[in-house]
Amino acid sequence: MIRVLLADDQALVRAGLRALLDAEDDIEVVGEASDGEEAARIVATTKPDVVLMDVRMPRVDGIAATRAIARDPALEAVKVIILTTFDLDEYVFDGLRSGASGFLVKDTEPVDLVRAVRTVAAGDSLLSPRATRRLVEEYALRAKPNERAPDLALLTDREREVMSHVAGGLSNDEIAEVLVISPATARTHVSRAMTKLGARDRAQLVMLAYELGLVRPGWTE
Repeated sequence: MIRVLLADDQALVRAGLRALLDAEDDIEVVGEASDGEEAARIVATTKPDVVLMDVRMPRVDGIAATRAIARDPALEAVKVIILTTFDLDEYVFDGLRSGASGFLVKDTEPVDLVRAVRTVAAGDSLLSPRATRRLVEEYALRAKPNERAPDLALLTDREREVMSHVAGGLSNDEIAEVLVISPATARTHVSRAMTKLGARDRAQLVMLAYELGLVRPGWTE
């Protein structure tokens, strides 16, 4: 059973999401929050598998709440999906940078939202939609320098190569095909790169690829 927390300041939105998700046999909504502070508090006690986190909420916004969740070692298994009204939203970039596993626009088709919850719960990131890559490239150049960013020298040449393909949106199977290696080997390189750089998941690995200059906007086309 996939356990989900809903964080949105609009009760009607939460009610709609709950009705949609509770109708699925393998998904259970375990809580609701109307602001980021409440969301972070409930996540700490319920430890859901996935949080659907609205960006703009009173008191504490979804970005700050996502950052708090990602920084707590006890919540390492909790995955956050940012919900936004617009696909090109600088707050979404901050959300991904803070540890979210991906984002969805609020007018996403119901079947796609359910699929996204299952995808993230399984440990994957929402990096396939063009909007995600477009947003990353749009705001990568505007990102403030990250003084705590790790050093690319920690990676082997192969791990840097694999990381650049991850930033291009390639799956492990696609990376394996391009580099003529096995999917298991590609998966291992991705995992090692994440561990060495302290990336929470593939989404953060993509953020780091841009922040560290491994790839530049336009290189992944």
